[in-house]
Amino acid sequence: MTVFEKITLSKAINASLRASMEADPKVLVMGEDVGKLGGVFRVTDGLQKDFGEDRVIDTPLAESGIVGTAIGLALRGYRPVVEIQFDGFVFPAYDQIVTQLAKMHARALGKVKVPVVIRIPYAGGIGAVEHHSESPEALFAHVAGLKCVSPSNSSDAYWMLQQAIAGDDPVIYFEPKRRYHDKSRLDTEAIPYPLHKARVAQPGSDLTLAAYGPMVKVCLDVAKVAAEEGKSVEVVDLRSLSPIDFDTVQESVVKTGRLVVVHEAPVFLGTGAELAARITERCFYHLEAPVLRVGGFHAPYPPSRLEDEYLPGLDRVLDAVDRALAY
Repeated sequence: MTVFEKITLSKAINASLRASMEADPKVLVMGEDVGKLGGVFRVTDGLQKDFGEDRVIDTPLAESGIVGTAIGLALRGYRPVVEIQFDGFVFPAYDQIVTQLAKMHARALGKVKVPVVIRIPYAGGIGAVEHHSESPEALFAHVAGLKCVSPSNSSDAYWMLQQAIAGDDPVIYFEPKRRYHDKSRLDTEAIPYPLHKARVAQPGSDLTLAAYGPMVKVCLDVAKVAAEEGKSVEVVDLRSLSPIDFDTVQESVVKTGRLVVVHEAPVFLGTGAELAARITERCFYHLEAPVLRVGGFHAPYPPSRLEDEYLPGLDRVLDAVDRALAY
């Protein structure tokens, strides 16, 4: 048994890719600078050296071509894992993803499987320039035929990626890049949690905070501060954005009577809107307050010196908690 008491999220992803490639020779890694450089965040560091250039492939700077090639490889029996170098670079490949990758299985009446995983480092908080701090998850979660997940810690990063690679459906795997260097515990022999099931990260009784990816840590910090003020906040890590595990959130809200949904993406038509609508339908007679949402503003992501004003932080989430508890 291998237990890492402290391992970064990025190294957990590297270990996950390595485990998947060792288990199945049909697993390939491909993308811009993933080979010799090891990726711009060094997430794929050492993989090309250990598995060779035929399995860890440095591609041209052509996202549409990368995804299109991955689709063809999947149709030939391979399991490509594509890296999109930054979130804002995915849009040249959007056509391939939504019109081909997402629809191939249905188009073939179930006779064709397209097991492609697309890794996207997403969201802000790293002081980057334009096109490097986007949160496009709702654009993909809206597309039937795609599964979308986002880990918030090293253990989930390790297991969820392997589960995505082993499955036969296309998966968009959103990696919270500002959490790459956060460390947490990983047991590589543990029984993995179901890929599309939410997890209660912090039990509570007065209010539910639902979040995913980079915002889970913020919500856990909020729960600590709220506890010092005598408020018991439950934090639910959604983990999966398509499908969403509404049952776990519902179970929490039935207990607490209040829900605040937090994500870094803009609030307008974000994933929080779907969650708020569904929970309002399911828990109408249990709710003690309207479902509130906290997220980014409906504006282009700002220059890095202003991103702290844009990103939902401790104070903005605490304010929503106070407003919900005031009802």
